[in-house]
Amino acid sequence: MARGYTSAKAARRKARKRKGAIQARKKKIFTYRGYTLEQLQAMPLSELAEIMPARIRRTIKRGFNVEQERFLQRLRSGKKAVVRTHRREIPILPEFVGKKIAVHNGREFVEITVEPEMIGHYLGEFALTRKAVKHSGPGVGATRSSKYMPLK
Repeated sequence: MARGYTSAKAARRKARKRKGAIQARKKKIFTYRGYTLEQLQAMPLSELAEIMPARIRRTIKRGFNVEQERFLQRLRSGKKAVVRTHRREIPILPEFVGKKIAVHNGREFVEITVEPEMIGHYLGEFALTRKAVKHSGPGVGATRSSKYMPLK
């Protein structure tokens, strides 16, 4: 018999239970298409374009326009804590990670802290332009019974 248990079967059951116990999870390392964040940040822009989705690859290959270049310069200078922009079509690059960007949604500036999972998307995807509809009760005249409701 093993370790004072009543049977070998009970000892095996106890060993299985110990083996199946919850282990401490390892922190998952971020990768984008097989590259770590440090590798992505070290890459030149032309090499980075090759692993980006097609639309972003085309934007990078054609070159950024004047407003996009100005935004990149302001972001790289790091003078301001939050960089504000109306340019929603700027692709999120690895150098943006950890920075705060305020993107205009048509009415106000929505502040975004760029995280590694956002790489390969556009700034505008994280500043929604429409609000979710929250319906209340029906208005006056919407139903037959509401026709006879006294107005307050």
